Amino acid sequence: MNRKNFTLISITFFFIISIYFLNTYTSENQYTRTYYYLGTVNEITIFGLGKYKSEKLLDSCNAILKDIENKMSDTIPGSDVSKINKNAGNNYVRVSDDTFFVIEEAINYSKISDGVFDATIGPLSDLWGIGTDNARVPSLNEINETLNLINYKNIILDKSTNSVKLNKNNMKIDLGAIAKGYAADIIVNFLKENNIKSAIINLGGNIYTLGYKDNKDSFTIGIQDPTTSRGNSIGTIKVSNKSIVTSGIYERYIEDDGKIYHHILDPSSGYPFDNEISSVTIISDKSIICDALSTSTFGLGLSKGLNFIESIDNVDAIFITKNKEIYLTSNIANNFNLTDTSFKIIK
Repeated sequence: MNRKNFTLISITFFFIISIYFLNTYTSENQYTRTYYYLGTVNEITIFGLGKYKSEKLLDSCNAILKDIENKMSDTIPGSDVSKINKNAGNNYVRVSDDTFFVIEEAINYSKISDGVFDATIGPLSDLWGIGTDNARVPSLNEINETLNLINYKNIILDKSTNSVKLNKNNMKIDLGAIAKGYAADIIVNFLKENNIKSAIINLGGNIYTLGYKDNKDSFTIGIQDPTTSRGNSIGTIKVSNKSIVTSGIYERYIEDDGKIYHHILDPSSGYPFDNEISSVTIISDKSIICDALSTSTFGLGLSKGLNFIESIDNVDAIFITKNKEIYLTSNIANNFNLTDTSFKIIK
């Protein structure tokens, strides 16, 4: 995929990300580092430490992110995923423990979402090229031909050798809908191992709030207005030790003949999902869960998506529809503060 302009797009959306922070930490012992990995801008802030130790930990975070990108990017030659894709239809490829685990998780979420989430979406993403210089609306024939390559059941795993194979030529794994979540969890675990009590990890909108603000208060997170790309908040929630991830139609899209085509593609039709949802925000203890489920529930639609999330322990969701209605799962209902009255909470 040609991604010459993807850096600019990602930087833009870093500043208008689907979820952004309110009530910023005010301590002098606050150190932030910005990185560019996994196709987006990342920012990690550590609170409560001196400069020397904070900088050392932030250097290590850089190494972690770089390592994960070098394993899971589908555009870096020699990465695990690039090797798998290059050998599609032919050979097993031995991969790292990290990559094998993430692919296993991708298959798991594909199964529980009945294929709405599908890590073999790569050829379809390439065909549309949304977020690149090559973005276009493909023909129906092109889409139908490409759909033959999309099926997570054609990912074959050999756990005894940590090897992965794609059954068909020209298949491609794309871990873009789950790798950032995994990376956020790895960063959080690393910071915990180093006795960090308070931090914010923001990997292109995949957010994890570690600990408490000023060691006592939960962080206040603003939920993006999906009708605008300016970063306006329509409400807030208070969280600590939680990940928050949003998928929405405002993030990346193209317009053709007056019609908007967003980047969240349906593996069954080949077109962007077309339902009543503008955005879905997932809240959970693990960012990899939030990452995968934000895509899955968006594709399932409002009714199925709500029932799906309510059936999973320790996961909550905020659904916003195109007609500005907000639906909250039961555990989050009392923790959402509506600030934009043009939206309406439906109980």
